[in-house]
Amino acid sequence: MQPETKPSIRPADRVSDVKEYYFSTKLREIVRMKADGADVISLGIGGPDRPPHRSVISTLAEEAVKPDTHSYQPYVGLPQLRQAFASWYSRFYGVSLDPDTEIQPLIGSKEGILHISLAFLHPGDAVLVPDPGYPTYTSVSNLVGAKIYKYDLTPENGWYPDFDLIERTVPLDRVKIMWLNYPHMPTGTPATLDIFRKAVDFGRHHGILIAHDNPYSFILNREPLSILQIPGAKDVAIEMNSLSKSHNMAGWRIAMLASNPQFVQWVLRVKSNVDSGQFRPMMEAAVNALSLGSDWYDSLNDTYARRRVIAEKIMDALGCTFDPAQRGLFLWGRVPDSEKSGQALADRLLADRHIFITPGFIFGSQGDRYVRISLCATEQRLSEALDRING
Repeated sequence: MQPETKPSIRPADRVSDVKEYYFSTKLREIVRMKADGADVISLGIGGPDRPPHRSVISTLAEEAVKPDTHSYQPYVGLPQLRQAFASWYSRFYGVSLDPDTEIQPLIGSKEGILHISLAFLHPGDAVLVPDPGYPTYTSVSNLVGAKIYKYDLTPENGWYPDFDLIERTVPLDRVKIMWLNYPHMPTGTPATLDIFRKAVDFGRHHGILIAHDNPYSFILNREPLSILQIPGAKDVAIEMNSLSKSHNMAGWRIAMLASNPQFVQWVLRVKSNVDSGQFRPMMEAAVNALSLGSDWYDSLNDTYARRRVIAEKIMDALGCTFDPAQRGLFLWGRVPDSEKSGQALADRLLADRHIFITPGFIFGSQGDRYVRISLCATEQRLSEALDRING
C-alpha cells in the first residue's frame, strides 16, 4: 500500500513578498566572523550606544519595584505620558496637541507604520514610498497587500520629492498614503517648512494621507521641525515621533503618533486588537525623559558632533563625497566612480578590514552608488576604523 500523501503546509503569499530584514541577515554573518576571532567594527546600524539620562533609568527602577505597576495598561497609554508628549511638542515644535484625543503612544515607530497601513489601506490600494527610504515602508506595504509606487529622491532635487513629477507619472486616484521622512534617512537631508507645506497641499488636493516619520529631528539639528506646524496639516497628515534616537531609548520601544482625533481613533481600533499596552514603569520613565531640557540635547549632540568629524574623515579615506549639511545619526556618501557599487565597497570593507558599513542599495535603487556610516560607535572605534582604512 502506498503511503498516504499529506497536503503540505505553506505560508501566506505575503511571506513570499517580503525578505528578512537586511540587518538581521548581516548581523548573523558578523556574529560568525566574531566567533572565528575577527574584531568587527560595526558602523552600520543606527542604534544609540549610550544610555538615557540617569534620572530616566532611576524612574524606571523606582516604578518597577512597586507592587502595583505590573498589570495591563491602557491601550491609549498613561494620561501623564500623553500630556508629556503634548508638552514636548509645544516646547520644541510650537505645535498644540490635545493629549486626550490627538496623541497615541506606540511600541516604536515601526509598529506605527504597520498600524497606519492597516487602518487606512484596503488590499490593492496604492502607496507612495521614497527611494531611497526606510525599508519598512516597503515591507509593511507588501504585507498589507498594497501597490507600491516608488518616488525617486535625487541629489539633483536636493533629495526632496518632486511633486510635479509624481502628479505626471503616478495614478494618484489609487494612492491612499504617502510616506515622508525628514530629516531624511538615509540621506540626512534636513526638514524644511517649505517641503512640509508642499506635502500638506499635495495630500489635501489628492485626498492622500501624508504619513510623516520624524525620529531624527533632534540629532545634530538645532531647529527641530514638525509637519504639524503647517496650518491644516492635521486634516491630512499623521506624524510619528520616537524616543529611540532623541533620548537613547531604542530598546525601550517608546514612540507616538499625532493627528486629528478621527485618524487617531482609527489607528487605535487596529492597535487595541494587536497589543495590550506598554509596561507602566517604562511609560513613567518616558514622562521623565520628555521633561528634559535643552541641556540634554546639547550634550547628546556634542557627542555626535565629535563622532561626525571622524566619520567624515572615513568617507574621505574611502574616496566618497558627501553633503556636510546632513542631519541625523548617519553620514551618507557617494562612492567613487572607480567602485562598482556601494555594496561592492561595503562587502570589501567587511571582508578585508572587518568594518561594517551599510550599502545604500538596501534603501532603494537610488542608493545603489552610496554607503552609510552610523555615528552610533565610540570615537575610539571610529578612529580604529579610520586607521584600518588608512593602514
